[in-house]
Amino acid sequence: MSLRAATRDATGAEEVPAVVPVHVGIIMDGNGRWATSRKLPRVEGHRRGVEALRRCVRAARDIGIRYLTIYSFSHENWSRPVTEVSELMRLLKFFIRHDLADMHAQDVRVRVIGERAGLSKDIRALLDEAEALTRGNQGLTLVVAFNYGARQEIAAAAASIAADAVAGRLRPEDVTVELISQRLETAGIPDPDLIVRTSGEQRLSNFLLWQAAYAEFVFLPIYWPDFDKAALVSAVNEFARRERRFGGVVPSPAR
Repeated sequence: MSLRAATRDATGAEEVPAVVPVHVGIIMDGNGRWATSRKLPRVEGHRRGVEALRRCVRAARDIGIRYLTIYSFSHENWSRPVTEVSELMRLLKFFIRHDLADMHAQDVRVRVIGERAGLSKDIRALLDEAEALTRGNQGLTLVVAFNYGARQEIAAAAASIAADAVAGRLRPEDVTVELISQRLETAGIPDPDLIVRTSGEQRLSNFLLWQAAYAEFVFLPIYWPDFDKAALVSAVNEFARRERRFGGVVPSPAR
């Protein structure tokens, strides 16, 4: 579908298009480099990244995005220094304890994807609480990819299907794209229309590999702590300028 190009308001700033992506995924990258460039400890970059996340959630709600998936902590992030991982866990707990009530009041639903086995009991309890408290909310769905890896997710789906096949509940011809999608942790969530990555890096880093098959990609040169509503609007407007063909051909206009 072709979306109209963004217009500009009286100040010259871009306005949000009338049609916005239903689902946006964001790889929040560059916290450490933001801090290093300012001769600050890396943990300060992560703290500022939490502030950027708050701005992003508010902006997504304001714009009308229905699903926002954030890549908060990957399987690979465990290889970082212990002190940095500890700070990331502390910030996660702080964000949930400090912001959950406000998100609930704003009708935001929280869903968490990623492996929970091996996480500390207090982290698991907070993730469960966030999902339980907001389960009935009908506004923005905030999908938190925590301890998440797309390859691991796909492997788990394949193992589940294989177990059903061995038990005689599935035949080879039953294994379809739709079935695999239903076995992923994102079952019931529409595939992302747009994936944004900050910091200038241009790769997915094991994020939503299956779901992003037809997503549009926007790579922003800013570090995540500098992300704000203007940056999100810019990414959405870039999305709106593109023609999504899904492997087909856009029909020529009638004459």
